[in-house]
Amino acid sequence: MSSRTAPEERYAITEPRVVNAGGEALWFLGTLARMKLVGEQTAGRFGLWEGVLPHGAAPPLHSHPQDETFYVLEGEITAWLVEPELAAGAQADPPAWVKTRGRRCGVGAAVFAPGGTPHTFRVETDTARMLVLSTPAGIEDMVRALTEPAKWAWLQPPPDGPRVAADRVSTVERETGMVRHGPPPPPPQRA
Repeated sequence: MSSRTAPEERYAITEPRVVNAGGEALWFLGTLARMKLVGEQTAGRFGLWEGVLPHGAAPPLHSHPQDETFYVLEGEITAWLVEPELAAGAQADPPAWVKTRGRRCGVGAAVFAPGGTPHTFRVETDTARMLVLSTPAGIEDMVRALTEPAKWAWLQPPPDGPRVAADRVSTVERETGMVRHGPPPPPPQRA
């Protein structure tokens, strides 16, 4: 079922919960995601997961129907929140938004991308650990659809090729309402 369906139509009312440490550990495109609460557990109100990401990890400039909030627990990222008209010029190399919209974010920083806002981030430190909140639930559906169960509770080694076939990524993006507006930011510079 598409995450574009209204949460009240998609999920049943749920019971209160306490989630202790841990959570379903998944390898998601080179990161480690620990699902804390997903839409099925919150009646679709929100999804919450913890991500551990390696240096340079950066999704493409994208948007989705849900609001997305990142809270930095460890490490540093650069976050980009980009106006749709600026995102439209993302074909330049590098796109103009890379130089003009980046904000460095350390421990304790929160980044809020309202639904439909093109956004991305890049990990600047060796690793970063973040909480990610999807309101309403739905972004975690995309994460879960592109993962495999983690065989150990740390990051995977770098791959020899793509982690997930491009056609599978495109299908999941389409099913979950994610829109790619441009490429990821360029790799970070090492000091």
